[in-house]
Amino acid sequence: MATTADVHPVDEIPPVRRLTAFGLQHVLAMYAGAVAVPLIVGGAMKLSAADLAYLITADLLVSGVATLIQCVGFWRFGVRLPIMQGCTFAAVSPMVLIGTTGGGLPAIYGSVIVAGLAMVLLAPVFGRLLRFFPPLVTGTVILIIGVSLLPVAGNWAAGGAGAKDFGEPGNLALAAFVLAVVLGVQRFAPESFGRIAVLIGIAVGLAVAVPFGFTDFGGVGDADWVGISTPFHFGTPTFRASAIVSMLVVALVTMTETTGDLIAVGEMTGRRVEPRSLADGLRADGLSTVLGGVFNTFPYTAYAQNVGLVGMTRVRSRWVVAAAGGVLVLLGLLPKLGAVVAAIPAPVLGGAGLVMFGTVAASGLRTLAGVDFKGNNNLTVVAVSVAVGMLPVGVPTVYAKFPDWFQTVMNSGISAGCLTAIALNLLFNHLPVKAGSAGAGEVGAGVGDENVA
Repeated sequence: MATTADVHPVDEIPPVRRLTAFGLQHVLAMYAGAVAVPLIVGGAMKLSAADLAYLITADLLVSGVATLIQCVGFWRFGVRLPIMQGCTFAAVSPMVLIGTTGGGLPAIYGSVIVAGLAMVLLAPVFGRLLRFFPPLVTGTVILIIGVSLLPVAGNWAAGGAGAKDFGEPGNLALAAFVLAVVLGVQRFAPESFGRIAVLIGIAVGLAVAVPFGFTDFGGVGDADWVGISTPFHFGTPTFRASAIVSMLVVALVTMTETTGDLIAVGEMTGRRVEPRSLADGLRADGLSTVLGGVFNTFPYTAYAQNVGLVGMTRVRSRWVVAAAGGVLVLLGLLPKLGAVVAAIPAPVLGGAGLVMFGTVAASGLRTLAGVDFKGNNNLTVVAVSVAVGMLPVGVPTVYAKFPDWFQTVMNSGISAGCLTAIALNLLFNHLPVKAGSAGAGEVGAGVGDENVA
């Protein structure tokens, strides 16, 4: 990829061949997660197979449009960084509750539209909070994002959550094979191939999986060639106060997670996120969420798995991810192509996911390496934040007895860890302390230091 002195790597446009390959790699990295949300919500509501297929194609279409808005941008919408957009898992439980207690899909979409509008309005407020995300906090959040995603890769490697053959040695062997291919390409292949190591690993893994019966292409023949999502396909949205309140909580969680993802990508690409660009990125999230409510899908957020792919491949161009958005639009308009991608076995994605998600965690450690841990409480900030963030990941039912709004916030390890890191950084590095107490005399010096303030 050609580099010129006056063009930042984020703005470089690779040749068409590489643009397509890099973009497809991003699509494969997020596809399983993207279709999981409509499958879970639709399955809980006992929708027909045709309605489920419609939800999936609508999701892919709007995911593509949302990605294009975020990467390409227009006016004050879009962070203009390599950010992939997809449905947020934070909204799954509230949406299932809304959909199964009498409100149905119209009530879900009404609350999603209101939440999206609220995100657009709140974006400037979050933008001004960027000063509360110093390297101490951002490094911790990036570390938590990576570690919290590793169980996702583990489930894929074992065959996919709920699979009948979950944990079979064959599944784990296939995942290990894909992992070995990715590592082998990165170590021994030319640099141009190393940048698409994940794509090569998935392609080779799929080629091996076919003769061993890991794949099922039966859904390809049943899928339509063309499918267009029309506004309000499932009826006119209804606006219920309880549904709207729960979705507004989701919106705050989503904005917190997206803030962490945007900062992480800014660190990886060398274009640090500023208050204005952060607000633009969150505003794009809100617009995409409104579009989701109109075009029969759900709230949108930045996808952390693709943050890992950016860090691993070191391909920083936003136009690569914009190309991925274009591929998603095609998959949303051509369901048969989507069915082909959906046939990729979970263990193949799991092997690649282990590298990508681990890369995110390692990037967090790299950021923390520049933080001063001597003579202060920064180690405590990291330790407690990671612990709180990992609690719902390791023990998913730990907050089962708490109110729904609390679960929505704390069941996301990313949002729980992020909020904890912000609060502890304020406690130890910003609030004045009494003379003679632990840390006294260090706060004043630490506040002005970019490593802690």
